[in-house]
Amino acid sequence: MTMPRRMRATAIATVAAAVALFGGSTSAIASAPNCAGPVSDTWINVTIDGARNGNGLMAVTLYADEPRKFLVKKGSMYVGRVDATANETKMCLFVPKPGVYALAVYHDEDSSRNLKRSGVLGLPEEGFGFSNNPPTIASIPSFRSVRINIAKSGLSTRIHLKYP
Repeated sequence: MTMPRRMRATAIATVAAAVALFGGSTSAIASAPNCAGPVSDTWINVTIDGARNGNGLMAVTLYADEPRKFLVKKGSMYVGRVDATANETKMCLFVPKPGVYALAVYHDEDSSRNLKRSGVLGLPEEGFGFSNNPPTIASIPSFRSVRINIAKSGLSTRIHLKYP
């Protein structure tokens, strides 16, 4: 479930106030108002490039450091969604706490909240990508190749979309 913009803005302001009150920096939140996910005091700035248009949403799926849950139905922690912008979408994604995670992204061009697939093999019809941008020519990437250490708030990563 995506938080309405007004509620999201209020939540971000609350987190920013709490961070300021207890000491810390709110610059990452201030510079990335396009935040998604359950609000916490840990987030990563995500830049998604290679979008062929600005239609629909960018969906970023967060996976815990558990290989058996990667890319399986109901295996993710949650999906954060923001409005897509042509060429490049910038957002921040809240994570529960510092740690190792994996990110999978898809360009939900029709805002269906589902990755469109085609054929018997179920290949994606919409743009997709993963943290660390591993090769995905013949298969899905290994969990090891997409793991990303989010040791503190405000780190940044870039994910390049690939289209079928």
